[in-house]
Amino acid sequence: MTHSVATLRLNEPFTISRSTDEEVDSVFVELEVDGAIGYGEASPQDVYGESAESASAFLDEAEELLGDDPFALDAIERRLAEVPGELAAKAALDSALHDLCGKLAGQPVWRLLGFDRAGPPTSWTIWLGDPDDMARRTQRVGNRFRRLKLKLGARDGLDVERVRAVRSVTELPLQVDVNEYWELDEALENVRALADLGVQYVEQPLPAKHPDGPRLKKESPVPIYVDEDVHTLADVRAAAERAHGVNIKLAKSGGIREAVRIAHAARALDLGVMLGCMVESSLGIAAACQVASLCDHVDLDGNLLLADDPWEGVEFADGVQLPSLEPGLGVTRVSGKSVAREASGRRAGQHE
Repeated sequence: MTHSVATLRLNEPFTISRSTDEEVDSVFVELEVDGAIGYGEASPQDVYGESAESASAFLDEAEELLGDDPFALDAIERRLAEVPGELAAKAALDSALHDLCGKLAGQPVWRLLGFDRAGPPTSWTIWLGDPDDMARRTQRVGNRFRRLKLKLGARDGLDVERVRAVRSVTELPLQVDVNEYWELDEALENVRALADLGVQYVEQPLPAKHPDGPRLKKESPVPIYVDEDVHTLADVRAAAERAHGVNIKLAKSGGIREAVRIAHAARALDLGVMLGCMVESSLGIAAACQVASLCDHVDLDGNLLLADDPWEGVEFADGVQLPSLEPGLGVTRVSGKSVAREASGRRAGQHE
């Protein structure tokens, strides 16, 4: 196994409630078996206590836990679970193993899993700014995307005005993500106004595990989805008390296998299922695409935010992010672009 840290530059600064990023760090993993190479991407998040450095340290010690059979996914997963945390690094290994298995079997991962190729259209993120600025950036989107997700949570009393400004320039379906930055009174007032603006759902309006989550779910006329509240399967049952749906991300769940378990558990609890991403390259997005057909909503625009994506293989067609028809994840390095640059330091966010 080899791994390297790469710094990925964004097309423009990306602002959410808690941070602004101009570049992010990813860790790329390679596993080789019988001449086939599997690739995976770790997108560690400071907010979850992970970093490129901690992910790399975990990967330094993880090779002996992988064994020599990439198809022994249950056994590998059990061994990796004995080491706590570092879910982004575990997701990279999980993706690389699935990529290997697909290549050795000669089939795309989504087909090996028995899933449909296509999921719902991905949303495009309108990052947090003043209302007029968000409206101007919305106008530039044109008809390229079929859904828009608005970042809110400025704590300036203007979040509804932001949505109203965007609604005035587009008829596309709107979704909003607050990234934990409302308190109950503000949330109750805002969700009622957002219902009148036709917002499809509100993502993580309250801080994770907020005691008033169940009340907001009960009183909200708009579906509430949670992100920071749900990392792994163990979090889904409690999430059902405070939300109408969950947001799955491979980097916080540990990979494809856990994402599938979360999706099935959510369905059993009558919850909606959303698939999200971090700001990451097409390698990470390709892994998420394999399970997109399990979901009601998809937010996989992380690679489209990059100025210089070092991987290719995800097809963006009519607003949908489609996994490759090639074996495995179907991604390849873009010729002439290095994925082994030295990271230039940590940023505060990296969170979609």
